[in-house]
Amino acid sequence: DKDLGSLSMFRKKIVATLGALALLIPAQAMALQCAPFARQVSGVDIFGNAKTWWYQAEGRYERGTEPKLGAVMTFKPTRSMPMGHVGMVSKIVSDREVLIDHSNWSTINGRRGHIERGARVVDVSAAGDWSEVRVWYAPLKDLGTSTYPLYGFIYGDGEGELDA
Repeated sequence: DKDLGSLSMFRKKIVATLGALALLIPAQAMALQCAPFARQVSGVDIFGNAKTWWYQAEGRYERGTEPKLGAVMTFKPTRSMPMGHVGMVSKIVSDREVLIDHSNWSTINGRRGHIERGARVVDVSAAGDWSEVRVWYAPLKDLGTSTYPLYGFIYGDGEGELDA
């Protein structure tokens, strides 16, 4: 157990170091994917494509259907988004609206990979259970026209960079 704790701490330090190094790379040279960004800001220590996070979290983190500050919102894969998507809840606006910090969603200046902070997400599910959402899309300066299914929320340990 001690070795696993050391490995987890080592991984977190590597991720933090890589994040700091990324600041030195010109923005045009890199596109930040959603999973590494969500891991950094939430403290949820899961690796791999976003579509795998919900299942990887089982037994490691609490999961549920209620948004909570700092939780990772996990999107199911769709035809237009086969790798899924993840973002961190940065503010609860109401029982059907939250703001998330995420990366690689909107096309801005013709490119993806941008970090968006405080992006509006609205629960549009018939049951009000956060099973389907619409997400802010910067080119429209409004919610996007598509709806996206969610797995739910992964509740981390609070060791992310919520105020980053």
